[in-house]
Amino acid sequence: MSFTSIGFICFLAATVVLYYVFPKKHQWKLLLAASLAFYFIAGEWYLPYILFTIISSYIVARLMRKNSEREKLYIEQNRDSLDKDARKAYKAAEKKKRFRILILGLVLNFGILAVLKYTGFTVNNINSIIGIFSDNVSLPLPKLLLPMGISFYTFQTMGYLIDVYRERTQAETNPFRLALFVSFFPQLVQGPISRHGDLSEQLFCGHSAKWENIAPGMIRVAWGFFKKLVIADTVMIAIKSIMSSPERYSGAYVVFLILAYSAQIYADFTGGIDITIGIGEMLGIRIKENFDHPFASTSTKEYWRRWHITMGTWFQDYIFYPLSICKPMQKLSKWSRAKMGPALGKRIPVYLATIVTWFVTGLWHGASWNFIVWGLLNCLVILVSQELQPLYTKFHNRFPKLNDSYAYTLFCRTRTFLLMGLIRVLDCYRDVPLTFKSVGTVFYDFSSWREFFAGGVFDLGVGPREYIVVALAIVTVCIVSKFQRAEGISLRHKIAERPSLAFLCLSVLVVVIIIFGSYGIGFDASGFIYNQF
Repeated sequence: MSFTSIGFICFLAATVVLYYVFPKKHQWKLLLAASLAFYFIAGEWYLPYILFTIISSYIVARLMRKNSEREKLYIEQNRDSLDKDARKAYKAAEKKKRFRILILGLVLNFGILAVLKYTGFTVNNINSIIGIFSDNVSLPLPKLLLPMGISFYTFQTMGYLIDVYRERTQAETNPFRLALFVSFFPQLVQGPISRHGDLSEQLFCGHSAKWENIAPGMIRVAWGFFKKLVIADTVMIAIKSIMSSPERYSGAYVVFLILAYSAQIYADFTGGIDITIGIGEMLGIRIKENFDHPFASTSTKEYWRRWHITMGTWFQDYIFYPLSICKPMQKLSKWSRAKMGPALGKRIPVYLATIVTWFVTGLWHGASWNFIVWGLLNCLVILVSQELQPLYTKFHNRFPKLNDSYAYTLFCRTRTFLLMGLIRVLDCYRDVPLTFKSVGTVFYDFSSWREFFAGGVFDLGVGPREYIVVALAIVTVCIVSKFQRAEGISLRHKIAERPSLAFLCLSVLVVVIIIFGSYGIGFDASGFIYNQF
């Protein structure tokens, strides 16, 4: 059941009404029932996988909590008989036990994700290697079901287990409460990847129906539909035309693809997040923002602090930092400093952790080489930028006025936007050699520009009317974004302060979506791009 389907809108309306009809202490139970029903409707065979994650994570977290409580009780009861070294040794031994329990939970759940998502990729690569030596031997390609949103709910739940191990959050004593945290339906499809400490209290405390929550929430949901249906799904038609015939559409069309896909993925992903956060707001639940004006970034590093924020912080907190300070990495740091000198030696462990983190980030996005190369290219740009930082500093010291120059800031933003768009083309063609070949045509296929501007742009399945609508929609999104960034306020909350204005704004959005939105069969729009992850 897609967010942008008529069925989901009816489901959401019924859920919100029933939510506020229910007594406050039972509201979370309704949300749990709605979340499981939503997942069951999406695919009844998906349900066992998420239930396994819920049950296994509940058991693992409870075992770690019992171990921690037993440790504290033992130390308290034997405080007088245990010296400092004995207490330290006992704590270390108990922590090892908790770590083994944590590893069990991580292996079980990440193992399921790995088998379902990466078995086909692994078999294909093995068959490619076998094919070098024999044309008659190959492994059968298994057909495995990939449950909706498995990457999102697995990473969110494993973050919860790690936080319990680190004692940053309390283990849930009620399995049904944990089930709601894992399966909360607005963020089940494409995130954000929430932390237990941020979301749990809001899920389980009662909420009253308040205009200041419901009105801004509805506006944000409509805003998400607007971005998804009017912008993303319209330009998607032209993008698919270019992707389907890379030999036919080269040069200028690839440049157009870079720009159009940047608009599509931003409108698609942020539109979905707007719907998620808006639904949460309608229910009185604050879900963390996942974007912070990423196209205003002046560097790749800044861009990834602003784009898909919860994913970036997840990889940073649970992969990069632990890997950077683990004992093998500390030994490598010591060895590299001794053999290569302090300047280079201190970089090796950090850069190795960065490469591993970005490799895993690429693999998380998809089981194919294009995503792995995409992740490593982002890593390369970031590492090269870090190495060139002294030169940047000298340059800015030499030309200090540039720091306050809007023209230079605009140049940096444009450079970052185009660089990220160029790397993102790997997501379009899904074939690494084809991607580099297509991008290469930009620099020698000059005849394509004449064809493109002579009307070729209108042969992609999108007419002048649609291009004008998309252009006006993008301008509207940019104006709203710039206003909110400049003023530092939520425009929809300001609008909601005047009910008549809120009703007018909501009505205009709905009418625009109905008239100018792109729909599929049965008026169900295409799925969100990040559904596949």
